[in-house]
Amino acid sequence: MSSRELVVLGTSSAVPTRHRNHNGYLLRWDGQGFLFDPGEGTQRQMLHAGVSAHDVHWLCLTHFHGDHCLGVPGIVQRVARDKVRHPVRAVFPASGEVYWRRLRHAAAFADTSVISEHPVSGGLAGVGPLIARRLSHPVESYGYRVQEPAGRRMLPGKLATHGIKGPEVSELQRTGSVRGVTLAECSEPRPGQSVAFVMDTRLCDSVFELASGADLLVIEATFLSQEGGLAKEYGHLTAFEAGLVAADAGVRRLVLTHFSERYGFADEPAFVEEVRRSFDGEVVLARDLMKIPVPRRQAHSPAR
Repeated sequence: MSSRELVVLGTSSAVPTRHRNHNGYLLRWDGQGFLFDPGEGTQRQMLHAGVSAHDVHWLCLTHFHGDHCLGVPGIVQRVARDKVRHPVRAVFPASGEVYWRRLRHAAAFADTSVISEHPVSGGLAGVGPLIARRLSHPVESYGYRVQEPAGRRMLPGKLATHGIKGPEVSELQRTGSVRGVTLAECSEPRPGQSVAFVMDTRLCDSVFELASGADLLVIEATFLSQEGGLAKEYGHLTAFEAGLVAADAGVRRLVLTHFSERYGFADEPAFVEEVRRSFDGEVVLARDLMKIPVPRRQAHSPAR
């Protein structure tokens, strides 16, 4: 199983349907679990997907509309009931803290002390690998990006040219030089992998910033373009706009989700058609309980 994958727990928008639960997305990332926007029913969807409370290390809310947060009480109480011992960081818009308090303490239960709160105001950087940016929605909303630090990719041909092999390769990576040969002479920059999560927003600069170069972009496509006026009024994206973002940002794998209840599975080809007007990369139309891997790293560049 990939150590970096998206587990889709729900794909509907404001109203769940017979085939789509409210939002819910767990990103598995090197032993950490980022649970984004748990809507109503997420706890049960986790059971169906084989996800437990022990898999959750981050609880990230884009905003406090019900389809993005009404699952919080069940998640919090399950973390407590299952005696999760590791820290769980809750990230949410600071302006909605009153709603967080209501959800966090929605019912009587034996509480837990492992959940720490990280309200976001304006933006967030430096809390682990998580970055947040303000979006354009009728209520304060944030998009998120999970970013691996940049590194170096070793070039086997260059290593061979300088006769560096075995333990010396590790020494070169650790210290930056071996026998007068520098790391820069035997490697090239390697961008860190990234996953962007963009819900409920009109097009804005932050959408493109979050998506820039993402290996995996999970983005709302609430409407088709014929409902573009409605999308703009209520602060949402169309499938066509999601494709524009992916194309402009150079996204490797595009995942569409957060579909209006007016659309069924039979409408999926229309979503793909709209995306294809601008984006020719890989597109996945999310369905509940899908597991979508983060694309593998790009192949090593040939040695020079």
